[in-house]
Amino acid sequence: MSDGNIKVLVADDHGAIRAGLMMILGNAEGIEVIGEAADGATAVRQAKALKPDVVLMDVRMPGVDGIAATRELTAEGLCEVLVLTTFDLDEYVHAALRAGAAGFLLKSVEASRLIEAVKLVAAGEGVLAPQVTRKLIAAFAAGTREPSLVPDGLDELTDREREVLACLGGGLSNAQIGTRLHIGETTVKTHVSRVLTKLELRSRVQAAILAQENGVVLEG
Repeated sequence: MSDGNIKVLVADDHGAIRAGLMMILGNAEGIEVIGEAADGATAVRQAKALKPDVVLMDVRMPGVDGIAATRELTAEGLCEVLVLTTFDLDEYVHAALRAGAAGFLLKSVEASRLIEAVKLVAAGEGVLAPQVTRKLIAAFAAGTREPSLVPDGLDELTDREREVLACLGGGLSNAQIGTRLHIGETTVKTHVSRVLTKLELRSRVQAAILAQENGVVLEG
């Protein structure tokens, strides 16, 4: 973001939806839409060429779908990925979570929330639509989540790292974690990075779900 703008690539196979998303984001202050894609393969190719900060990724697209594209982009550390999903397609949400998506939004999201989410993800935060969060937690509670979502390493966390994990599970931003734990935001980022490394996770959203699932919660 050398020029101060968040560079966004929009990937959706429906031209009208793609155009609408590009219009909303293109008119937002601090955001620049630098490209578009109608399938996952094009999204990956465009991301490698244009180097966006955030890719807004539809899940179901022809050929290479959004899950596979997300996995490739996050594995190479090319950008953050914000996934668009529908309320009733839980299997896609789970798959996107494992692929390293930084956030999930419903396609019915309001323009203001979409803009806010893109800015949060670009800043290294995680974003989960409330409806998606509730369904994920319910699925985990019912034992329907896949074992691969629960990595080993919880016992390796220091007390402070466990506190940070609990804050992530509570949906707190870096600034809020800093206030809660009385530490600087730079220190928070360091702890978050260590937590992700020890738990072998790709995103703070994965960490948040792991915390909720394992009862690592904020106290007081």
